[in-house]
Amino acid sequence: MVKCFSFTATQDSCYRYSFTRAGLKSSTTDLGDGTVMHCWIPKKHNPSKPTLLLIHGFGANAMWQFNGIIPRFMPKFNVYVPDLLFFGESYTTRAERSESFQAQCVMSLMEAQNVTRMDVFGLSYGGFVAYSMAAQFRERVGRVCLGCAGVCFEEKDIDEGGVFKVVTSIEEAAEVLIPQTPEKVRKLVKLSFHKPPPSMPSCFLQDFIEVMCTEFRQEKEELIQTLHKNRKMSDLPKITQPTLIIWGEHDQVFPLELAHRLKRHIGDNAELVVIKNVGHALNVERPKELYKHLKSFFIDNHPSSKQASHGNGPKAD
Repeated sequence: MVKCFSFTATQDSCYRYSFTRAGLKSSTTDLGDGTVMHCWIPKKHNPSKPTLLLIHGFGANAMWQFNGIIPRFMPKFNVYVPDLLFFGESYTTRAERSESFQAQCVMSLMEAQNVTRMDVFGLSYGGFVAYSMAAQFRERVGRVCLGCAGVCFEEKDIDEGGVFKVVTSIEEAAEVLIPQTPEKVRKLVKLSFHKPPPSMPSCFLQDFIEVMCTEFRQEKEELIQTLHKNRKMSDLPKITQPTLIIWGEHDQVFPLELAHRLKRHIGDNAELVVIKNVGHALNVERPKELYKHLKSFFIDNHPSSKQASHGNGPKAD
């Protein structure tokens, strides 16, 4: 029997419409050397506004993770929402899999859009990329927000079972983060949510897998393996930008201990906010509270004089 309806594809189309209605448009940029980046960009870049870059984590594409907060930031920022390599419509034929390379590609994308300076919010894996951007491009990245991003974890944290109590190997982590069966999706949801949805029919989960979790499966596994291999705190640079660290109290993907470790590593430039009664999926379980903290950090504490001279994007004629 031919499958004629996909809930996941329909939802994806709804998100696409929502992004378009909010004032964004789909844009694909060929960076050369086999790398293509897709990004949602403003229909018209306003040079009087600062730029806010939103970087997604593992899961579906960027639309699924930021749909709820896009309309709230559009009046104040030029909002850019890229798909990282091997998510959505972004890919590369090159062999690099590090968050450092992802960061370089995102910055090359922003250069192609004539954006010279930006604030950044990275969620989960996107936080690793955001951190790397802040470290590599100190003069171009302003404020940095990291949401449940275990940037400070080390290879031994998984291999020796010190911090991670639920996932005991990087192979198991990959199986959960790139689920190929409904049961693995249920495990991912259970790990990500403090209060998981009570019912998830297998037919819907299988549909999600087929639409979102089959393309670039091997490449995504390599991203996870590269993130883990030989990872040591001593190799992690210390970023100097004003930084907000947001974490879920009951995060099981990246336990709260890593948030405190990251705060200590960055030092006085970092502020840590722990949201109560929530897990890893802050953007889904507590979108209003997440936005409240993002607004306080990016908007309320951002002097209007700095916004006007943020030095981003094409200049007016």
